[in-house]
Amino acid sequence: MQRERLLKVLVIGDLGVGKTSLIKRYVHRVFSQHYRATIGVDFALKMLSWDQKTVVRLQLWDIAGQERYGNMTRVYYREAVGALVVFDMTRLSTFQAVLKWKEDLDSKVALSNGTPVPAVLLANKCDQRSHGLCPKLPKLENFSRQCGFVGWYETSAKDDTNIDAAVTCLVESIMAAEDERATAARDEPEGGVLVLPRLDCDAKEKERRGCSGCASLRPRDGDNE
Repeated sequence: MQRERLLKVLVIGDLGVGKTSLIKRYVHRVFSQHYRATIGVDFALKMLSWDQKTVVRLQLWDIAGQERYGNMTRVYYREAVGALVVFDMTRLSTFQAVLKWKEDLDSKVALSNGTPVPAVLLANKCDQRSHGLCPKLPKLENFSRQCGFVGWYETSAKDDTNIDAAVTCLVESIMAAEDERATAARDEPEGGVLVLPRLDCDAKEKERRGCSGCASLRPRDGDNE
């Protein structure tokens, strides 16, 4: 008999970086350039046949970009076990906001042992390379690791690039963290303290991301969610 696991995952980032488009593409396999800005929070459900014994019910919570400094984010983040942090590759300001989103996330939600929830960084709208990459954008491999992300991907909701791989990476990290905590809890002597190592994506997944340095991006005017 299969067991069900419900995972609440946050999708966060500045206004207009494409969070709603990413979720719609992943859950419903559709894309539109005309989504209205999310107000407050919205969420979608995706069922995953994870393995022969496990069905994952993945709740993707679409947090409005303007909510970062609002007190309501603490309510929205509650019981989350992972996050996708999204920025728009063509707008430098949205990349500069990544650390603030990560800090906000880490300050308001954590795993049961107090460590940060796994988070994957998404460099979205990679289909718009004609705009060029921002020259101030660092190598995302080093940046993501130093900032505590379990992995990063270039993504495009329009072209359906790397979205499945990014979510799979995140879910693998969440499931591994939960399984390791459960194992440690069984083996841990009473009164002991459990500290988990940071999890990282499999090397084979990194080969599928398509970004080896991201060295030249210019901001552009305008944006569509």
